[in-house]
Amino acid sequence: MYNKIKGGNMLVKLTQDLKNGFGPWKEMLLANGHKLKEHGMTCIFAATEKDNDNKLTVILDFATPEGMMGFKNDEELTQRRIEAGAMVETTVMTPMTSEAVTNFSG
Repeated sequence: MYNKIKGGNMLVKLTQDLKNGFGPWKEMLLANGHKLKEHGMTCIFAATEKDNDNKLTVILDFATPEGMMGFKNDEELTQRRIEAGAMVETTVMTPMTSEAVTNFSG
């Protein structure tokens, strides 16, 4: 069996370039758990490419579309992301299908 995404939730793929590699970005994410809760979001996956520590891919699960908009418009969190090396001008957020398969191992 696989995990089905809860009704109403939105999976979003975020890609972004980093200046300082994954470490500072990861520290920023972990320090801002309260912001994730505020926007009703869960970080499902975050990593950089094996051969490029500055190419970030994140899969986010938003409880509501309003939460996604809140994240996009959160100036305080955006500033923290910039301070962690996120090049926010390169951010691309792509909504994913609700028919996702997660945590499937056969």
